[in-house]
Amino acid sequence: MAATTKSWQEKANAKRESVNDLIPESWRLKEPVPSTEKQRDVTGKFLWQYLTDRETEITESNAVEIVKHTTTGDWTAEEVTKAFCHRASLAHQIVNCLHEIFFDAAIENAKELDAYYAEHKAPIGPLHGLPISLKDQFHVKGVETTMGYVGWMGTFQGKTGTGREKVFESEMVRELRALGAVLYCKTSVPHTLMSGETVNNIIGYTWNPKNRNLSCGGSSGGEGALISMKGSPLGFGTDIGGSIRIPAAFCGLYGIRPSSGRMPYEGMANSMDGQNTVLSVVGPLSSTVGGLRLAMKSLLSQQPWLHDPLVHEVPWREEQEKEIFDLVSSGTGGKGGLAFGIMENDGVVTPHPPVQRAMKMVVGALEKLGHKVVKWSPPSHKHGNQILLTTWSYDGGHDVHDAFSLSGEPMADQVKQSYGDAAREQMNAGQIAATNVAKREFQKEYMEYWNSTKEHTGTGRPVDAVIAPLAPFAAARPKGYKYYGYSTFVNLLDYTSCVIPVTTADQSTDVMDKEFQSLSDEDKAVADLYDAAIYDGAYVAVQLIGRRLQEEKVLAMAEYVGDAISGSSGDAAPSEKL
Repeated sequence: MAATTKSWQEKANAKRESVNDLIPESWRLKEPVPSTEKQRDVTGKFLWQYLTDRETEITESNAVEIVKHTTTGDWTAEEVTKAFCHRASLAHQIVNCLHEIFFDAAIENAKELDAYYAEHKAPIGPLHGLPISLKDQFHVKGVETTMGYVGWMGTFQGKTGTGREKVFESEMVRELRALGAVLYCKTSVPHTLMSGETVNNIIGYTWNPKNRNLSCGGSSGGEGALISMKGSPLGFGTDIGGSIRIPAAFCGLYGIRPSSGRMPYEGMANSMDGQNTVLSVVGPLSSTVGGLRLAMKSLLSQQPWLHDPLVHEVPWREEQEKEIFDLVSSGTGGKGGLAFGIMENDGVVTPHPPVQRAMKMVVGALEKLGHKVVKWSPPSHKHGNQILLTTWSYDGGHDVHDAFSLSGEPMADQVKQSYGDAAREQMNAGQIAATNVAKREFQKEYMEYWNSTKEHTGTGRPVDAVIAPLAPFAAARPKGYKYYGYSTFVNLLDYTSCVIPVTTADQSTDVMDKEFQSLSDEDKAVADLYDAAIYDGAYVAVQLIGRRLQEEKVLAMAEYVGDAISGSSGDAAPSEKL
């Protein structure tokens, strides 16, 4: 009898069901999830009903708090891991945020960590017993990396017979294990990675847990949704056009896009691998800046530049953090010291009312503390973003179209808007070289503009950072991510940027100006997506942008600004601040 070939639909269904089957029976929801109309927000107390008091205590703790317990033997790694596996399984059943589940392997790993602590009375490393989630670009032993492609199932990045299937691990995975982290799941992405919404033919659409009318963001969308629901205290995503910052902003988290070469990307799956004009970077997302700092500082202690040829030999620099702390405390009464460029509008697309209000809140908080704020009027972002978008089409879309052809699955509309129905002609070496020159010239022009702000700050220095929207909306509506310019210019410049959660949308306050006049058809298309009632309750964030390789400074400023907005101090989570 001849073997039958399964359709892509059958393969996708089988994969989805196999992942869901890994959720223990006792953790499966017994009743259907309430409709969005009945339960828009599925974070916080909504989830507590499914957890024990002890599980709630553990999973409501942030990453810094958790390692204080696990590295001192106060909490066992096993207990912490089981609690987060349970909460992650709930998150997945509600918003579709997981691609791979390996809870059993994680629990065994946690038991090994506990045995080590019992014997040595010391942790393996600074992340001892900390559950960490990973975007489905990381290769982890024992599970697949599909990156949302049906055709990648049962392969190594679309290829068979490589000997790497389910045994190869990415460099950062090795380093996280050495630090004592517990890896337990991989999170959803849009197939191709090239979308600010998370959708693919395997798990469907990943929803925003704070407001299920909206997207969780992308391409690290599963990370954003999972961490927002506290199914993970800390996770890693990647960013080539905003893919760490977008989910962080949409899901009420802190997330940092480091400059290229700061964190190890070696051995991770990717789209358009070999496009080196604008590199994708890897970075953490968490509920606090403390979590981001813990992740980066720990990883840099592993000297990743010895194992990833693209990582700079730049250890964690305490002195850069101190420089910011000293500036904050300088001046009479501890006021003043820092200077910020404020970009409320990029001149291309006007932010929605909630984002406008968030920007005003940040400016007001900084001015109240005596810091300097100046209007940011940089070189044309429209021009810069045209350069960046060119880099995404070097190969004419052949890489992504080839991946879809492996199974015959269709491309999501959110991705098709960039890559069309078929691959196009590839650019030649001369065109790529010209794009590289244009990028360098734009970086130089922007650099000198930043330097010129020294004449306007009154501090004797150029601005210390720029504060800007991350997107023109609090979150994208499905198939509504019409403009990426607020995030992509940072990638072109290779600047460091950290998202700061600010507030939530309020339909009674965030009303569209009746006299609003659009700047262009593009601006009008974005404005037409705004509906105050639909957006009500959504998280709203901004980004704080520093120069290249200024991760320590950016995190120090982001923590300070976050505390200034909330009026609190310490390592409080956004849910506690808002």
